[in-house]
This record gives sequence, structure tokens and C-alpha cells, in this order.
Amino acid sequence: MSGRFVLGNTVAVLAATGVAAAALWPVYQTGAFVLLVVVAAVVGCGIAILGAWRRWPAWLVGVCTIAGYLLIGVPLAVPGRALYGFLPSLTGLAELVPATALGWKQLVTIVLPVGSYQALLVPALILVLLSTVIGLSVALRCRAAEAALLGPVLLFVAGIALGPSQARTPTLLGLALFTLLVIWLLWLNLERRRGRLLVAPTSARMPAADRRMGAARAVVVAALALTVAILAGTVAAVALPPTASRDVLRTRVQAPFDARAYPSPLAAFRNYLQPDRADVVLFDVEGLPAGGRIRLATLDDYNGVVYAVGSADAAAAGPDSGTFTRLPYRLDQSAVRGDEVTLTVSIREYDGVWVPGIGALERIEFTGDGAAARRESFVYNDLGGTAAVLTGLENGDSYTSTAVVPAPAGDLADAVPGPAVLPAVTVLPDGLADTLAGVVRPGDSAGQNLQNMLDFLTSTGYVSHGTAGEPVSRSGHGADRLDELLDDQPMLGDAEQYAVTAALMARQLGFPARVVMGFLPAADNGAARVTGADVSAWIEVQTQADGWVALDPNPPVRDIPVSQPDDPAPIARPQTVLPPPAPETAEQPEPSQPESQTVDPPAAADPFWATVRLVVTITAWSLLGLGLLAAPFLAIVAAKWRRRRRRRLAARPIERIVGGWREFADSVTDHGVPVPPLATRTELARSVGGVRALWLAGEVDRADFAPTGAAGIDPDGIWVSVRELQNSLRSGLSRRDRLRAVISVRSFGRYAKRTAERDGRTKRTLWRAGERTKGPGQ
Repeated sequence: MSGRFVLGNTVAVLAATGVAAAALWPVYQTGAFVLLVVVAAVVGCGIAILGAWRRWPAWLVGVCTIAGYLLIGVPLAVPGRALYGFLPSLTGLAELVPATALGWKQLVTIVLPVGSYQALLVPALILVLLSTVIGLSVALRCRAAEAALLGPVLLFVAGIALGPSQARTPTLLGLALFTLLVIWLLWLNLERRRGRLLVAPTSARMPAADRRMGAARAVVVAALALTVAILAGTVAAVALPPTASRDVLRTRVQAPFDARAYPSPLAAFRNYLQPDRADVVLFDVEGLPAGGRIRLATLDDYNGVVYAVGSADAAAAGPDSGTFTRLPYRLDQSAVRGDEVTLTVSIREYDGVWVPGIGALERIEFTGDGAAARRESFVYNDLGGTAAVLTGLENGDSYTSTAVVPAPAGDLADAVPGPAVLPAVTVLPDGLADTLAGVVRPGDSAGQNLQNMLDFLTSTGYVSHGTAGEPVSRSGHGADRLDELLDDQPMLGDAEQYAVTAALMARQLGFPARVVMGFLPAADNGAARVTGADVSAWIEVQTQADGWVALDPNPPVRDIPVSQPDDPAPIARPQTVLPPPAPETAEQPEPSQPESQTVDPPAAADPFWATVRLVVTITAWSLLGLGLLAAPFLAIVAAKWRRRRRRRLAARPIERIVGGWREFADSVTDHGVPVPPLATRTELARSVGGVRALWLAGEVDRADFAPTGAAGIDPDGIWVSVRELQNSLRSGLSRRDRLRAVISVRSFGRYAKRTAERDGRTKRTLWRAGERTKGPGQ
């Protein structure tokens, strides 16, 4: 086996594997992944070369691959379990072996990037190792060495399938891989023409005639490869722009945590305010900024009874509502404008699955006795910034989180509703629309009306938790409780009712809005002891300029006036917030029009036209794929047609006659008829057999070498004979053999023209020499 051939294929496999493995970089984004790719590719190539050199059977190569996998698997894919950093350990093997089968599902149910978390590097190790072993083994040991290109291609496709749903640089990466594969393919073709060994040393060398395929074949293959590369690049640029959303495995796999299986944390709001819990320290925090809000959960679905985390109807709520995934490494929050904050939380009397936090989480590290269990059961919803642990938090747990706290909201008067789609609200309090109509002012912008609504709640409402010494105030936030809040004079409730009311009103004004339950402790130099009395709720509203911003709709704590139930008319809401006359405000479309734009799903498309578009799309892509596959063969057919036309329409009769013979000789070559090297026309005709072939050879020789030249010989008759001989060559062949002759490129590198030219020069010399030796009259 040629050393040049082995080295060239090894370099090609390593380069193609490196580019294809780059598709997995968004999944890991850690230096451990780069080390894994390099070592696994080198080990895989070493196994393939050793197997080809020793001529091992396939099963022995497989056994060596498994042994190499177990040897390098722990230090590369489970680095935390390696002995001295480079040796496998029993505990590492105990994680490596199960991850071989289970790591794939874990990888697609976790937030990216995963880094070197647990054994999630195992799928990458398997893909890279198998791709290199199989690819290089095929290239070195199979006659169809081109099949080795499938290894990097499958690795690239697997990287896309396991990667994020948002593509970043698919066009650039795909074209880079395609370019490498085209270069590899052309090099294999060149090596074959040079007679390099493509299999083990026992194989015979290619015949000398096959090594003289000529430069024309290489030019044709290069041109076709370049054409396909341009077409593929164009298709990739159109079909896969850098921001295109992709349908990958992680979008098809069910998340491991269902928030709807747990009670809404807002339903337990009043429990924190009970006398036996109000002064109990739930947890300690360090690093809390001044005025910082500690989030417990974000609620975005209201059914008229309770505000819940996530929607039961994923189609109406959007793809990320209520979707919790594992967070093993970190999240990229560079798109969030704000300050980075590191918060340390020590759990005391708090218990539950919801993890207190702040801002948009980047990473979290658990400490304490149960750190491993908490880390493995931690899940996160990036859309709402809600975190949970399936095992629940308990006394003694602690963790440190790094997050980005968004900047405060700007002037609400200039706010424009954002584009987020939230679960539709189907049940509203009866008095909410009338109350809101009395708050908004015709002509004001959506942002100004949002500010008017918040001012109304904070100025008109009063806070009462319904505990001892306070006026009666029912807990809950169902539609009936909110009706009671809006009808009471004065308005009595707490953050549970005011936050839900504000969120529903903001939705009616066109703003995507959700409720956040959490705590508002008073921090001293970033440290605070959070008690039940610090519980609170507020809303987050999305604007186009600032994204999701926190707004506090709760009235300040102040003395509550005595209610006057016997004379309700005089104690109507303050005149400063009364609306214009009801008939005029009722005709204003501003409060309801934006809500339909934000919440309601788009109108369903006509099923007929949707089916037509689907059929047209599938047909177009199918035709494009078939066109790309057929392009090389169509180019060969077109090249042969142009060559035949040029010969038949040549200017001189002798050129048309000789061109007809060359066309026949090319057909003989493409049909695989064995012809002696440097055969004369007569010898080629005898190889074909038949009287007509011998007659054609004699006629062409007479036209080419006789003193009278082509006089008396009809070129059209020569071409008629050529067509008949070509038909006789095709007769008796199967359809497959006929097709193979049509697309054969052997005649471009070795056709009868060269034999005829060499033989013609020899015969012409002999003919003229014989004429000179003849005497006059002879």
C-alpha cells in the first residue's frame, strides 16, 4: 500500500472530521471538546491504518475500536472521573458505559452549551471515533474509496441534529466541508489515474490503458464538482440563513420537567404572611443589589382561577412557554442589557421546587451536602427566568448564581408593545373592562395608558392581607376575587390581587404581560435575611425598546379609610380618573385592538392552499435534488453530443469521414470492447467483428491514405454506417449496460482518434514511399 496514498487519505479524513465536528461546537463550547476531537480523530485514524496494514477483518477492527473507546473514553468524555487526568477509572467507566446508550437523550433535553457536564461528551466521542475509523478504513481498503466521504458528512448531519434550534453559520461551515470533500474526491480520482493502490497489496495494479484516461476526464470531474459546489452553496444560503430556525432533535423531545404538575406558587401567597411564618427566615442572600427583586417563579397563563407557570396548550402559548431544560454549564445572556450580579443563597426554612434567583441566569453552582443531587435535578426556563429542582430545596442547601439584571424601564409614555406571544386569556373579571375604560384616555399612546393604569391602582387601592387587625380581604386571584377588588370601596387587596389585575389590564392595552412572584427584602450592603413578610408580586411587561421590564402595581402601605357601604354613590372613584362619557369611550378601539394582535394566534391558512404549497415545495426540492444528482451525467451526455456534432459538421469531407471513424472508435471504447493497444483501424474492426466494421475501416483508410483522398467516398454514407454499427454494439445489452455506455467517460481519455492518428502517419509514410519506388506506368 502506497505511503503517499495512506498519508493523503489520513490528512483528508482529519481535515474533514475537524470541519464536520465544528457543527457540534454550539453544543459544548469548551476546550475539553476540542481536545476530544483531536485525540479521538488521531486514535481512530491509527486504528484504521493499523487494520489496513495488518489486513485485519472487520470484526477485529471493531474490537480494537471498542477497546480504544474504553481506554480514552473516561479521560476525554468524563474528565472529572479520570485518574491523574489521563487514566480511566472504575467510577468513570461506570458512567461511560451507560452514557453510551443514554447520553443521546440527555443531550437533547438540556440547555446548551453543556460543556463537560457529567458524561454528555460521550456522544461526541462516539461520533468522531466511528467517523474516522470507518471513513479511513473505507478509503484505504475498498475499491469504492469515494464512499469514505460519507463519514464526515454523517458527522456533520449529526452535529446539526444534536445542535441548537437556531443555526449560526450553517452556510459557511457547510461550504467549507463541501470544498474539502470535493478536493478529496478529485485527489482520489487523480490517484486512480496514476495507478495508486486503493486496496491491500494483494490487489493487482490497474491496466496501463486505464491509467491513460487523459486530462479531459479530470477537467470534466473538476467542472462538475465546481458546478455542484456553487449550486449547493446557493441552496444553503437561501434555505439556511444564519438566523434560520431549525427543526432538530431537541425540539422534538419532551422536556423532563412539567411545571403544570406542581401547584402555582401564587396560590400559596398568603401562607407566607401568616403569623407563624411572617417572621421566619426562609433563606439568606448575599450580593443582592439595592432594590433587587428575588424571583421565585414567572406566571404567564391565566384561566380565570389561577395564574400558572407555563400553558397546558403549547400550540397557543408558543414553543418555550413552560419548557424547562437542564442547565449543566452556562447560558449566553449577552443579549440582555443590564449588570452582572453574583448572588449567594443559603436555604433555611424555605422548602419547595422553585429556586429563588435574580435576573437572567447565566450559571449556577450548588454547594453543601446535597449539591450533587440538586445539580442533577436542576432545570431552567429561560423565557420566564424561572428555575426549579425536581428534588426540592431544603435546609442546608446553598448555591451561587451569576445572572444579568436588566436595566430599569425607561419612560413608559414612549413604550410600544413587544412582539411576545402569550397564552390567550379566555376568562376576565366582569368589571375589568369598565374599570379600564375609565382609566385610559382617548388620544393617549399605549405606553401612556399603561402608566395611567398603574397610577390608578397605586393611588386608588389599599393594602390589606386580611390578617388580624386588618380589614377583611379574601385571598386568591380568581375572576370573582378580582371583581370584588374592583367593586370594593375602597379597593382592598394585596400584591396577589393587584399584580394579577395589572397584568390583565396591560394585556388588554396590547402589552405582553406576566405576573412574577418573589420577595422584596431590604438589603444591607448586599446581604439580607428573607422572611415570609418579604413576599411580594409584581408584573413584567414587554416593550420593543427595553424587552421585559419589571413594574410594581402595588399601592403603598397607608391607612385604610372607613368604608361607607350604605351610600355607595358619593364614594365613587376619584373624579380625576373618571373617564369621558361612557358612549364615547365605549367606541374607542384602543384597549382591545392591540390585545388581539399580541395574544390571538394567527388565522388558520386555507387547508387546500396549504396542501398545494406543501406539494409544490416538496416537488421543487425533489427536482432540485434530482437535478444535482443527474447534473454530472447530463454534462457527460452533452459533451458527447457536442463532440459528435462537431465531427459530423466539419468543413472538409476528409474531416467528416475520419470524424465518423473516431465516433465509432469512441463507441467501441465506451462499450468496453477489448481492443489491443495501438491497434490500427483494421485491427479495431476485427476486435468488434463483422463485415461492416471491416468495410468501414477500409473506406476510411482509403479516404485518409489514397492519393485521390476522399474523392468518391460519401461522408454521409460513412455516418450512416457508423450509426448502424453503434446500434449493433447496443443490441443484446441490458438497459443498465446501455446506460453505462452512455455515461462512460473512457472515450474522453482514450479513444480511437489517437490510434488512428499514429497509425495514419505510419501508413501515409509507407504509402508515399511505395509510390516513389514504382516506375512510370507501374
